[in-house]
Amino acid sequence: MVLADQVNSSPEDIGANLTPDEIKDSLGSLPGWDLVDGHHLHKAWTFQDFSSALDWVGHAGAICEKQGHHADFKLGWGYAEAITYTHQSEGLTRADITLATELDSIEGADMS
Repeated sequence: MVLADQVNSSPEDIGANLTPDEIKDSLGSLPGWDLVDGHHLHKAWTFQDFSSALDWVGHAGAICEKQGHHADFKLGWGYAEAITYTHQSEGLTRADITLATELDSIEGADMS
């Protein structure tokens, strides 16, 4: 079951931290995302130039605002990175899986 399909974006629906098995299952549908220290998800994208990366981050920020769940971003010439975890619970929840899925839907990156 894909956890990203189960979450509503409201904070009340975030729920408990995911189990290690739920995280492992979810990563199977999130190519390029890495689990870091069992705590957060990380992914990097590449772009043709700074402007393209900045545009992508702008779209990503809009998704975060819509979901009410905000990733941390790093931006530079030709790349953008995202880190997501649920600060309230200090771990990964369904909201993080949903956010990662949505970030992957943004077009413009050269590769995952």
